[in-house]
Amino acid sequence: MSDLPPAGRLLDWYDRYARDLPWRVPPLSGARADPYRVWLSEIMLQQTGVAVVRDYFHRFIARWPDVHALARAPEADVLAEWAGLGYYARARNLVKCARMVSAELGGVFPSEHNDLLKLPGIGPYTAAAIAAIAFGQPETVVDGNVERVMARLFCVEEPLPAAKPALRAHAARLTPRTRPGDYAQAVMDLGATICTPARPDCPACPWRSACKAHARGIQETLPRRAPRPAKPIRHGRVWIARRADGAWLMERRPAKGLLGGMLGWPGGAWEKTSADSPPPIRADWRALDEQVRHTFTHFHLILSVSIATVPIGTTPDHGFFMPVPEFRPTDLPSVMRKAYKLAAAAIASNPAPL
Repeated sequence: MSDLPPAGRLLDWYDRYARDLPWRVPPLSGARADPYRVWLSEIMLQQTGVAVVRDYFHRFIARWPDVHALARAPEADVLAEWAGLGYYARARNLVKCARMVSAELGGVFPSEHNDLLKLPGIGPYTAAAIAAIAFGQPETVVDGNVERVMARLFCVEEPLPAAKPALRAHAARLTPRTRPGDYAQAVMDLGATICTPARPDCPACPWRSACKAHARGIQETLPRRAPRPAKPIRHGRVWIARRADGAWLMERRPAKGLLGGMLGWPGGAWEKTSADSPPPIRADWRALDEQVRHTFTHFHLILSVSIATVPIGTTPDHGFFMPVPEFRPTDLPSVMRKAYKLAAAAIASNPAPL
């Protein structure tokens, strides 16, 4: 192990420069991390950056301060609070996991990696992070920041994703048995604040003297990535109807699939070629010239928007009217919020019936 950079050097750096995050306990404070907060933050941080997650985390904790409170929450309320974070299966699994921990485990999260894996929405990375940070288990925690640190530290030139096993093996060799939770957070902080993707601050790095990529002057070229295929484009349409009393015609998407369980505007499937769907209600519809453009993980979406106003008493073929006091644009997923902004602007510019 003498060829490895010492974990103690990194922990000394972390003790001085650890990020102040609302789900953490400060290093050397003697406090134990709350497993509920660690779990909630780790689910939120999947595919989402710290800057975005902070406000969501504060709102969730204020509304549901422990796992029992979250377990009692209606799924629709959790999805609405989650709106804008994306990857909505995370929110549905959040509710399922909270209910299982509350009802079957007495509100106590398991401390072992394999037991954590049995809970909804918890995969190998999240299980390792919870076990290490909340319970002090010597688990290897590897996210994108850690992969970048390992690729540079050991000068791994094989491109991602093929390099993942090697990077994980390097990370496992470094994981200490003492303070593994602080160590896991220290490596992530190092990648997030010092060993950044562009222009890493090598002079401030506690591991600079051991970094093989720095010694060769190629740290900014690592990690390398295999070329990614171009994302396909899909097309769709939404129908946005406003009733004369201001209520909006909404629908709740099916529980399974993209944006599952979320509120949205009536519309059909998103297809590879130009797609359309029948309107959900009889009205004098007007198609807007501007379209919604939104990028998901695996494709780009071009969404056409049609708007209309309808009289009170009109019955839709599907969907339901949401009264003005209950409608909050912030409850909508990002793509549906974009469509709402287009429709609201068009209606404001032409307040007469459309």
